[in-house]
Formats: sequence, structure tokens, C-alpha cells
Amino acid sequence: MNSIDMLNGPQYKAVMQTDGPILILAGAGSGKTRVLTHRAAYLIEEKGVNPYQIMAITFTNKAAGEMRERINSLVGLGANGIWVATFHATCVRILRRYINRIGFETNFTIYDADDQKALMKDICKSMEIDTKLYKEKMFLAAISSAKNELIGPAEFARNAGDDFEKIKQAQVYKEYQKALKRNNALDFDDLIFYAVKLFSEDEQVLSHYQERFRYIMVDEYQDTNTAQFKLIWFLAGKYRNLCVVGDDDQSIYKFRGANIYNILNFEKFFPEAAVIKLEQNYRSTQNILDAANSVIANNYSRKQKKLWTANGAGEKITFCQFINGYEEAAFAAKDITEKVFQKGYQYKDCAVLYRTNAQSRLFEEKFIVSNIPYRIIGGVNFYARKEIKDLLCYLKTVDNASDDLAVRRIINIPKRGIGATTIGRVQAYAASQEISFYDALKAADEIPSIGKAAAKIRPFVLLIQSLRSKLGLISLTDLLDEILENTGYVKELQAEGTEEAKARIENIDELISKIADYEQGEEEPTLSGFLEEVALVADIDTLEEESNYVVLMTLHSAKGLEFSNVYLAGMEDGLFPSYMSIVSETAAEDIEEERRLAYVGITRAKEHLTLTCAKERMVRGDIQFNKVSRFVKEIPEELLKKPQSRETQKPQERHHRPSYGKGSEAFMAKPMAAASTYNPPKNFGNGPKETLSYTVGDRVSHVKFGKGTVTLIVEGGRDFEVTVDFDSAGVKKMFAAFAKLKKE
Repeated sequence: MNSIDMLNGPQYKAVMQTDGPILILAGAGSGKTRVLTHRAAYLIEEKGVNPYQIMAITFTNKAAGEMRERINSLVGLGANGIWVATFHATCVRILRRYINRIGFETNFTIYDADDQKALMKDICKSMEIDTKLYKEKMFLAAISSAKNELIGPAEFARNAGDDFEKIKQAQVYKEYQKALKRNNALDFDDLIFYAVKLFSEDEQVLSHYQERFRYIMVDEYQDTNTAQFKLIWFLAGKYRNLCVVGDDDQSIYKFRGANIYNILNFEKFFPEAAVIKLEQNYRSTQNILDAANSVIANNYSRKQKKLWTANGAGEKITFCQFINGYEEAAFAAKDITEKVFQKGYQYKDCAVLYRTNAQSRLFEEKFIVSNIPYRIIGGVNFYARKEIKDLLCYLKTVDNASDDLAVRRIINIPKRGIGATTIGRVQAYAASQEISFYDALKAADEIPSIGKAAAKIRPFVLLIQSLRSKLGLISLTDLLDEILENTGYVKELQAEGTEEAKARIENIDELISKIADYEQGEEEPTLSGFLEEVALVADIDTLEEESNYVVLMTLHSAKGLEFSNVYLAGMEDGLFPSYMSIVSETAAEDIEEERRLAYVGITRAKEHLTLTCAKERMVRGDIQFNKVSRFVKEIPEELLKKPQSRETQKPQERHHRPSYGKGSEAFMAKPMAAASTYNPPKNFGNGPKETLSYTVGDRVSHVKFGKGTVTLIVEGGRDFEVTVDFDSAGVKKMFAAFAKLKKE
């Protein structure tokens, strides 16, 4: 295996360490995928391990596909027996075979986020919950968090104590799970939750998988939650040949339930574990790595490591502070254009990364004006579009008619004249008889309250029954063609004749292509298998590497990617790190998570890194003044280059907004005259009725922003405009009457 000679010392050691638990701390860009693939190849070729007994778990379908291809290139077709899959896909395969042992049918449906919302809406309605007071999303988030911690409805209820909101959540959680069970459906969190439940309750099944998977490798281990840790703990419990690869400095998914202590405490769970650090970076220049090292070194909860590279020092990091967000976006557009037309870059080499999705708007506007092709990653998922959801629900109904949500969505697509009243009566009958919605439709003639509407329901039932009878006899492509033909879905869109309708037809064509690709790539393609694959697609899997456009995405979405030219936008305290992390009760822990996010952003850059921020930024219609991010200040000055200050421009240039025609000036606010330090008189004539209890230089407190120092007071028409430099929240400008500041 000649390629093993290409490994560096620590990588080679990690490949050779095959028995017992091993923790590989793989810094950003340090070649962890190379280590995992070579390790799998070494186990097969040199140690004689049957590929069937090797498991590799990743977090995205893209990563799983890449790993599978690279192992095949090293070993050949003999590697096909290796189980390479995501956590969720792994659990789906296990549950498809054995979930009937814990009370579900093996043809269960997987609910996506939209399905969950629809189900929760129904539950809140049936429980007469005021969704203005208690949002559906709040219940779903609480349930998801509980499942990530392996807390079921009964335990959740016990933990609620006297907390009224928790008690309400427990009640909803119980009904939500009952509804899922009734629909023979599982949500994403259930996939791992029930796999762990299966292993904990059925020793025979657990023993089977422990014997099968004698060598287990887990990628991105820092992103695992409690349920995922328990799943791995069970699988590796017998042979303990567990290799986990991760970087605690890149643990950024706490909001999704990721538990950083899974990796920080690995040696406590496996005392005999070997620990190997991969610190040589193959992606970035040394200046970029020095910046990343300097920032992350300020975190307390981490394992010590320091990235280095043989790539050379490279350019210094550009840092630009602008007057406002418009200038920031204009600079990025201009700089990208110069790099593409003067320095030989392609658009796809460039990425703009930001903390929140809302920051994309100004970049979009400026890129459109500048004719820069771009794409936002993490937007509307292909499979969430209406026409795709409609057709997938037809397929779901054919596959699992117990899925009430899918059946109800398509009962009137196309329009069949079945009204909401009829649907409500069918649903009531289904509930009273404790049967599925579809079974109630089949028994429509026996429901006296729906009368003549039964005749409108009958053709729909006959269509579904006809399609189900052909399942396994015709291809999935032909099945979708029959659905389109019988429903007239495409014909209706063609009749519209609009550009939107054409785009929707193109999306349907793409779905057909997807099904065809699936059938060609599987030895035994099934409808259930296709629906699983669709359900497990993540946003990051939609990134088309061959397309030439600038990528706009949040820092969370950027993890695992790399670009030659990166712009980290909005580097301001209050934006990044976020205001909520600064003032939260667990601020120290939350700031460390934000710092890890900054580390991830910095290490996405290969050659050029630009950090930008704005002195003023429009947020929810108000202008906020923020300090430069503490993360920028943690980078040594000698690593930064700062172009000439933008403040030398004329005021009207600095405050320029995008022009959208002759009337655009009407939308631009007149700049307030500059004012020197102003101490208000006790009597203000026709101005504010009340005098202020504080003046410039005084310490004041605000109910939301905390304590700060008054830096400027300006006379307004009816009130005083007060500028305060808050200790935690930065500079804020506000009217005195609304601010209700109290002198300290």
C-alpha cells in the first residue's frame, strides 16, 4: 500500500493503532479523512479484517460518499462490505429490520421538519392550546432536546416538577409521541432514540451488531449528542475497538444538542484510550493558522493543540472597519470582482461567511448590481418546495398509508371537491375507531355524516390502491409517471403558462432525475429506500461544487468546507459574538462556543482572509453602534493589514445606500447635524417636558442592556437622543423617554 508512505508521523501512528479505543484530535485541515480511509484499508489489507465487520459513521451524506469512494480507490471492490453511513442512516437500517420488537411496523415513515410542524399544529388544536402564547416551535424544540438526552415523555413529566410551562410541554410531548406511533412514523430524533432503546431492551439484537461491527470509526465526534454517544457506547461495548476523530475546537452545534464533553471526557469513558494529535494543516497559510491559534487559545475548555503548516507564511489578514453595512457589502463585491478579473480567481473560490442569515441581504443586493453570480447555502431546501412535497407525499402514501399527514396533504391535490368539513368528519371517525385517516377514507361509505362526499373520496382511494398494487412490479420512475398522469399535476402547471409554473415543472423533472439516479445506484431499489435517502438529505449536500458562483452562508453551514478567498463579515461584539451569548446566564460557556465558531470561520480560508465590520448597522429598523469583535482583538497586530481608513470619504459617500431609481432619495434619512458634548439645560422651552437626571460621563443602567457610560446627548425635537457605551452590549443610541435610563 504505497499511499501509506504519504502520511505524516502522527497520521501514520493513527492508522497503525487498530486495537482498543483511540482518540484522534484532528485540527482543521489536518487530513482526518485521509487517516480514516487509510485506517480502513489497513484493517482490510494488512490485518485481514472482514470489511463486513467495519463501521464508519459520519454526519453528512456528502462525507459518507466521499469516504466510501476513497476507501474503494485504496482497496478496490473488496471494500463494498464496509458500513459507511450517517448516524441517522445507520439507525434507519437497524430499525427497518428490528423496530417491530419495540412496537412499530418496519415500514415506518420518517417525518421531516414540515411534517413535524403540521403534526404539532394538529396536537395544539386538539389540546386547545393557545399558539399565540405557546408556539409550536417551542414544543418541538423542547421535545427534540429531551430526545437528544434520551428523556422520554414519562421521565420528562417527572422532571417538570411544579414548572407550569414544563408540565404543558410534557403533556404535548406525550400526545406528540402517541400521534407518531399512531401514524407509524418517526421524526429525526426518534431514529437514534429508538435505536438506543432497542439496544437497551433487546440483548439479542445488540449482540448481533456488536459481533458484526468489531471495528468502529466515528467522524466529527465533537458534534455528537448524548443519544449518539450512547449508541456508540452500546455498539463498541464488547470489543472496544473504537476510533473517534474530532476537534473540540470545532464543536459549534450546542444549539442542536451537541455535547462537547463527549470528546473532552473521552479518556474518562475509555481509560485505556490512546490519544493522537494531528496538528499539521494542509489547507491554509501560516498567518491564517497563527490567527486561528491566537483566537482559540483564549478558550478554557479545550485540549491543547497548535496548528502549523509547510505552506509558508502567506499574506497578512485584511481587516476593514466600515461606516455601515452597505460599505461592507460594496467592498466585498469590488474585491471579488478584482480577484476574478485581475488575479485569475473564479467566483466559486470566494465565500462570504456571517453569523446570522439576515446579514446576507446587503450582499445579495450589491452582488446583483455588480453582476456577481452567487448562491445562498441553507436556503429553501429542494425537497421543501411545494410541488416536490406534494409528489413525495403521494409516494409516502403509497409506501405507508398510515401516514395521516401525507394522506391529508394530497387528498385534494388535484382539487377533488372534498371540503374541510368532510375531512374533519373523516378525521373524527378515524379517531373514534382508532384507525388511520386512510383506513377511514376506505370506509367512507360507512360514515353517515359525510353523505354524498363519499363518492368524491372513492376515486382517490382507488388510485392509491391501484398504485400500491403495482409497488415492486414497476420501476419507481414509472410509479411517479403514473402519479403525474393520474393526477394531471404537470398538465395543470402547463395550463398556467407562467414562468413560476415552468420553474415548478423543472423541479419535478429534477425529482424524476433524482429517482432515476437512485434506481441506477442501488442493487435493490425500493420506494422506502428512496424516501429514506430524500429524508436524510442535509442542506450542505446541496452544494454543487461544479457551479461557478460566490457562496453566501452562515458560519455554522460553512463547517467542513474550504475556499481560497474568504470574507468573515460582521465582526462586531453584539453580532459576533452574539448579544445573547454576551449577556446570557452561561456567558462564559456561550462565548467559548462563539469563539470556536470564529475559529471555524478563520480556518475555512486557504490563501486570503478578510475580516470586516461596521461602526453602525441597521437591526430591526434601528441603528446600532457596536465595538470591533473581541475575536478580532485577539489576533496579534502583526498578522493584520488595515487598508486606509474609510472615514476619509465624504459623509454623503460613506452613508450611500443602493440606488434603485430616481425615487430612491426619498427613502434616505437626512443626516443629523453633528453635535459636540451637550449638557441639557434644566428648562428646555418647547422640548422635552422632563429634564434628565444624568449627563455626559455619568454611569447609567438600562433594563435590557445593563450598565454603561453616557457618551453623548443631542437635542431632538421632542426628546433627547442619548448615546450610551454599555459594558456588555456596546454602543446604543436611543431616545431618553423610551430608554428610561437610571443614573447609577
